[in-house]
Amino acid sequence: RDWVKEPRKDDGEEVSRDGAEPAGEAGQGEERPTWDSKLQYVLAQVGFSVGLGNVWRFPYLCHQNGGGAFLLLYVVLLMGVGVPLFFMELAAGQSIRQGSIGVWKHISPRLAGIGYSSCMVCFFVALYYNVIIAWALFYFGNSFQYPLPWQKCPVEPGGNLTVKECAASSPTSFFWFRKALDISDSLEQSGQLNPVITGCLLAAWTLVSLAMIKGIKSSAKVMYFSSIFPYAVLVCFLIRGLMLDGATEGIIYMFYPKLQIWREVQVWRQAATQVFFALGLGYGSVIAYSSYNPVHNNCHRDAIMVSAINFMTSVLASLVIFMVLGFRAKNVALECVHRFPSFNTSEPRSILLHKYREWYSQYGSLLGSNFTDCDLEREMIKGVEGTGLAFIAFTEAMSLFPASPFWSALFFLMLLNLGMSTMFGTMQGILTPLMDNFKLLGRHKTIFTVCVCMLGFFLGLIFTQRSGNYFVTMFDDYSATLPLIIVVVFETVSVAWIYGADRFLDDVEVMLNWRPPVVYKYMWKYVCVLAMLSLLTASLLRMVFRWPSYTAWNHTTGAETSLEYPGWALVMLCLLIVTACLPVPAMYLYSLITHRWGRAGEAQCCHCSSYLGTLKYKHPRFEGTAPVPNSAITGHLSKHTR
Repeated sequence: RDWVKEPRKDDGEEVSRDGAEPAGEAGQGEERPTWDSKLQYVLAQVGFSVGLGNVWRFPYLCHQNGGGAFLLLYVVLLMGVGVPLFFMELAAGQSIRQGSIGVWKHISPRLAGIGYSSCMVCFFVALYYNVIIAWALFYFGNSFQYPLPWQKCPVEPGGNLTVKECAASSPTSFFWFRKALDISDSLEQSGQLNPVITGCLLAAWTLVSLAMIKGIKSSAKVMYFSSIFPYAVLVCFLIRGLMLDGATEGIIYMFYPKLQIWREVQVWRQAATQVFFALGLGYGSVIAYSSYNPVHNNCHRDAIMVSAINFMTSVLASLVIFMVLGFRAKNVALECVHRFPSFNTSEPRSILLHKYREWYSQYGSLLGSNFTDCDLEREMIKGVEGTGLAFIAFTEAMSLFPASPFWSALFFLMLLNLGMSTMFGTMQGILTPLMDNFKLLGRHKTIFTVCVCMLGFFLGLIFTQRSGNYFVTMFDDYSATLPLIIVVVFETVSVAWIYGADRFLDDVEVMLNWRPPVVYKYMWKYVCVLAMLSLLTASLLRMVFRWPSYTAWNHTTGAETSLEYPGWALVMLCLLIVTACLPVPAMYLYSLITHRWGRAGEAQCCHCSSYLGTLKYKHPRFEGTAPVPNSAITGHLSKHTR
């Protein structure tokens, strides 16, 4: 079949459906690069799908949404929606051997906009994702100090008083918001560029450019380290965490099942969104990586294997995170208990927190306002989402470790590698489709890669302002979520309904030499489409009924506050979403218009040819009723029109 580059001979040419380019024409005679080994490819896919979200978003969602109940729900959605869609993208990229633009253009020229939308979203994500890598670089560089710079509050210049902002919050919070970000109090107070973070951003883009400059031949070699190293670090932290006092409480707190949470629509939406982003669906990076595979590679096995590795990594990271957070929370709670002289503090392990809380519930009303119930659960909740987990809560816990600089450097080097491996995949989602679709870019791969990285750096300067963290939150919340869901809806409908699930399975059978289970047909046609439409509807309703807001830092109170986005920021949010989604309808209309113009031109040409061929020319040389040859007519016409 032409889908998998098995030509149907017709006058010696390969036939393509729907007028699309035959598979494999991207190179125009150039041999497409391939992975040096299967291990390289697996590491690349795992490195892209396993990112920072596995370390700081999955543990937070699991903890907030029922612990073990959320895990079970996540597995159900992963198997019912995530794996089928992941397999579909792998199969499409591997068989057509082009990037996202070429894949959907090959299925139908009117669907090329899906690929362009994927490229647009990848670029938006790359802009702010590399800023997070820059933050990790900053913390990694500051880890080679003893004591760590975020371990104690600094003092005011020329005195012994602690800085008020730090005293009102904590040393780690102060270092993050004031020393690293030098953050403003709101989005509207932009301020100047942060020179240190700007330098780190330049270094991050330089690393990406060097790794991507030769395509997969250079980035694949980096993957051997960037994809494997985080697992070695997680295992080290797991072993160290098991020895911490409070690790058991952290694990119990995380995995304690709350099945009643399944009744809430919000939990289903968050679980589906996490499955969606964990596998990197819709970015085009999965398609780009698989397009460098041999045609007969077993992509079905790859889909199941990568999905399983991704899930197990999320569970491993959650174990590590909550063991360490349990240790931190118990230390804070015990320090709270030790303030009371009526308790024996000579042996901290002898103090049972639940006994103390029972005592506090009886006598707490007689105590002053300076004393609290020393709630372990409240300490577990603090700062466990997103960047707050990595740069505040986990950082604070590591400062309590013996040899804390070593563990800090190890942790941020792990974040750096996780971010880099995901960044490589995101860049492939931009570069591969464009170079496949535009020959000029493909011929100047190195220059194009450097130019994209330079553009990313200069546009990324918006995130290195004092208000840059708020822009990162804005892009993270709105530039990718809704457009990617729309892209995957179009992808699924295109394969399952426009091209046809049966035809797609037929082509995959030729590619794999065996037919995948028929259950995929019904999953693609019904389960996945309904699930993605439900997720799209839930996301739209959430945006409509929940006024967009962001969390800002108040330097006076030393605490975070929730603020609404100003009017110009709402306009910017809408532009981000529209810009990412616009290529889908725009390319459809463009293809429709050019197709109609082409048909009109063909019809006019055919009419003219027919008219000239049947014309009875009234001239003494051609007297009669027989049709006159076109050559004679055109020759005579040209003679009289000179």
